[in-house]
Amino acid sequence: MTVCVVGHSNPDTDSVTAAIAYAALLNAQGTEAKACMQSEADVLNPESKLVLDRFGLAAPEALSDAAGKQVALVDFSDIGQGPANLVDAEVVAIVDHHKIGDVTTNNPILFRAEPVGCTGTVLNKMFKEAGVAIPKDVAGGMLCAILSDTVNFKSPTCTDDDKAAVAELKGVAGIDDTDALFMDMLKAKSAVDGVPAKDLLFRDYKDFDMKGNKVGVGQLELATLDQVANLREELMKAMAEVKADGRHTVLLMLTDVVKEGTDLVVLSDDPAMIEKAFSGKLENASMWIDGMMSRKKQTVPNLQEAFGC
Repeated sequence: MTVCVVGHSNPDTDSVTAAIAYAALLNAQGTEAKACMQSEADVLNPESKLVLDRFGLAAPEALSDAAGKQVALVDFSDIGQGPANLVDAEVVAIVDHHKIGDVTTNNPILFRAEPVGCTGTVLNKMFKEAGVAIPKDVAGGMLCAILSDTVNFKSPTCTDDDKAAVAELKGVAGIDDTDALFMDMLKAKSAVDGVPAKDLLFRDYKDFDMKGNKVGVGQLELATLDQVANLREELMKAMAEVKADGRHTVLLMLTDVVKEGTDLVVLSDDPAMIEKAFSGKLENASMWIDGMMSRKKQTVPNLQEAFGC
């Protein structure tokens, strides 16, 4: 049976390129595998499209239902972030860089999760440990994922391992100027003109279970907050629509990469709890949080503590 390597819902550059990279590693080691993602190629976010085009990588195959399949998970281990019927699939491996989620297995599996900035960094180690050369195009995708997830090393999630991986992968991929590459990615990632507000909210969005409360957190990385100045009302409407679908709280991180901070937009059943969680005061449903760059390290942990997880 072919192993379907799949990343989380609303796939980002790390989940897409990690699926491609891990499938390549498994195939090189004699296990038949294919890269998959939880969307069609035409709805990939602009940054991921740019990366695939830049390095000539084919988009992973769409996977919406995991029932009866062998699957390897990359960049997540939460059932709620997986394809439909994940509980009816056979999970054979997990490679991640987030907190351990609620996926369980009946048998021992390869489970590799490290406190680094990107799944691509973990996979870079796995290729080296296996003695498998990383193909040039795959290395390019992994390189871009690390630059994206660490916000070009500005994110607090960035580690020395991520920097070392970039130094190695840029040589394999034939990239001299990673700063220029990151800026090209940022321009694509932060493009908002003509994009529906709900699509922007879901461009990089994840749902979390917080003590039985469904909490959604989206993030838009921007060169400047002025890019969304005229879209805030529409974004709030989109958030309200998503919240009405059974969520306790919906947050949208409008992250200014240049200023290195986030305008946190909040719709919640308990806004006072959210204020306390981030030691701030909401004005017009938002608050500026200096230095906030990472959902994984700076947003979700505060929410978990607030909800008593």
